[in-house]
Amino acid sequence: MTSQVTYARYDGQDAAPQLDAFVAAYEEIYAEPPYREGPKDVAGFIEHYAVQARRPGMRLVLARTGDEVVGFAYGYYLAPETHWWANLQDVKPPADFTREDGRRTFVIIELAVRKTWRRRGIAAALHARLLDGVDAERVTLTVRPEPEAEAARSAYLAWGYSRVGTSHPWEDAPLYDCMVRPLS
Repeated sequence: MTSQVTYARYDGQDAAPQLDAFVAAYEEIYAEPPYREGPKDVAGFIEHYAVQARRPGMRLVLARTGDEVVGFAYGYYLAPETHWWANLQDVKPPADFTREDGRRTFVIIELAVRKTWRRRGIAAALHARLLDGVDAERVTLTVRPEPEAEAARSAYLAWGYSRVGTSHPWEDAPLYDCMVRPLS
C-alpha cells in the first residue's frame, strides 16, 4: 500500500462517469456497521447517484493511491423545492431558515474513507476540496447517531458544524443527525 494520496475533483457532468471508480469503495465502507448495506442498498445507491450527478452544483472529490479509490465525497446545491428541511422530525425551523433558492445551501451527500485509510486526514482533505470555491451561505449534511459513527460526528463538530435536528429522509430510512455549518 502506497502512502501517497492524490485528490481529483469532478464538477457537473464530469462527476457522473466516475461512479465506476468509487462504487467498490462505497460497497466496502457501507457494509460496515452501522450501515450494513447489502447488494440491494448498493443498487439503490447507484440509481440515486445517477440522478444526483445531474443536480446543479454537483461536485465529486476522489482520494486515490494509484488506481485505488480510498475515499470520496460529493454534494450539490439544495433546490428551491427541496424536502431536506421537511425531513426534520423533532424541530420545525422557521421559514427563513428552510428557504432555499438553489444556491443558498450546499449539501454533502457522501463523505467516506475506507477503514484502513482512516485517521490520516483524508476525510478532512476531501471535505476541504469539496467545499473549495462553493458559493453558498451554508453547508449541511447528515450523520448516523449510532456509536459507530461517533468519529465522523466528532470530526463534523470540530469542523464547525452544529446539530439542527433529527432527519428521517425517506420512509424506510434510519434516523440521522442533520448538521449545518456556515460557509461565509
